[in-house]
Amino acid sequence: MARRLWGPSWRSAGRPDHPPLVCTGRMKNAMRLTAVDEIAATIGLKSGQSLAEARAICPSLDAVTADEAADRRFLEGISDWCDRYTPLVAIEGREGLFLDITGCSHLLGGEKLLLEDILKRLFQMGLDVRGAISSTPGLSWATARFGSNGTISEGDAKSVPASFPIAACRLPEETVLALCKMGLKRIGDLLAAPRAPLARRFGSLPLRRLDQMFGREDEPISPRRPVAELSVERRLAEPLQCEEAILQLIQRMAVTLKLELEARCQGGRRFEVLLFRVDGKVFRIGVGSSVPLRDPIRIACLFSERLVALHDELDTGYGFEILRLNVLQAETLDRMQSDFIGSAAVETALAVFVDQAVARFGPDCLARPVLQESHVPERASLLLPVSDLMEIVSPENGQRESGANRPVQARRPIRLLKVPEIIEATAEASEGAPMSFRWRRCLHRVRRAEGPEKLAMEWWIDGEEAPARNYFQVEDDDGHRYWLFREGAYVSNVEMPRWFMHGVFA
Repeated sequence: MARRLWGPSWRSAGRPDHPPLVCTGRMKNAMRLTAVDEIAATIGLKSGQSLAEARAICPSLDAVTADEAADRRFLEGISDWCDRYTPLVAIEGREGLFLDITGCSHLLGGEKLLLEDILKRLFQMGLDVRGAISSTPGLSWATARFGSNGTISEGDAKSVPASFPIAACRLPEETVLALCKMGLKRIGDLLAAPRAPLARRFGSLPLRRLDQMFGREDEPISPRRPVAELSVERRLAEPLQCEEAILQLIQRMAVTLKLELEARCQGGRRFEVLLFRVDGKVFRIGVGSSVPLRDPIRIACLFSERLVALHDELDTGYGFEILRLNVLQAETLDRMQSDFIGSAAVETALAVFVDQAVARFGPDCLARPVLQESHVPERASLLLPVSDLMEIVSPENGQRESGANRPVQARRPIRLLKVPEIIEATAEASEGAPMSFRWRRCLHRVRRAEGPEKLAMEWWIDGEEAPARNYFQVEDDDGHRYWLFREGAYVSNVEMPRWFMHGVFA
């Protein structure tokens, strides 16, 4: 809210003359403060205090209704920004982030310089941030909230947390209160207490948190986004704003990816470009390929189509300072011998068309019917994105399955209605085809008919009492052919069967 009122760099320029700023929300059937800024905290306001009491202390209070969804989006935006340091970023609670910087700190000269760079940049973006680096997530969490910014060495990992309050163990509030009533107010008190009575009284959580803090038990970090299989990054001296320059840089980064993919005998199926804007905004642009791909020109073409679709949404602002190209999914792609003009013996025209169409119009723009293991007509096929079902025929892979090897299929209409429509029909014989039927307010007289083709329903889906269907192919006086079915049979003392229209042949 302060960034919106006074600009992103308001902390560097100084806070303008403005009343204390707080957030409010309904808690326990009363309007209470959910967050306060630094000025509000200095005059005695705190979270959980009633709004009426806060206004009595400061009548000029600027109270804004809390928006948890907006807070979450803002925290996710900060986590995207932290991807410049490590791809392993996890959200912790409502106001924290975990960054696994294993193997990344040397890129900025060490852990201390990395932490200083993070805190300095976020301060310049108008944020008040605390951070710590240690060997365990639990110790970093506690130090950032109850200690001071900095790096905890292995030698200090056991002595520093002893002075922290019990709340630094990330325990529920009721457990913290119960431990304090027993006189265990600090982590040092908890370490000196016998473990068995603590486990019997409070369960295993306090001891597990202690073990995680001191590294006796592992605590994995679950990153909010999948880690890329391969990644190439470029940090630019001058920010880029032109889309053409961005595409040229993507193609050059794809050349580096090609060498790595060839060494692994793989090709990428899903690619992603991260654009880090100067003001901290991060754009993620993803594309997919119907076949494994490592050609830099084709990769750049996919992102070109995607940028055309996102032209109005991609705000370059003051430019992008970091570009990263990720391979999110890769599959086996054997090397193939090229001919004299440098092209491989694989037909890729259809794959190129599918990839470009999907990149511009989305994955659902092209669909392909796929047979399913069901004899019920509306369940016998399913429309799936064609990019997931592409087959490239090559001399190594052989030809597709010929039609002679496929099972014989019964005749089905050209157009199958998604939901059968009920009709009014009149039949001469109880098991025969209808003489006439009324569909969509039009009367049709049947000239020819074939059938019935009896199909029993799937009892494991429709139930054992589901009536069978008797299908007929009929032709009316105008030469139009339809596919009808009768649900049920003409039996005395039983409800009359119903007729349905299910498809049109021509």
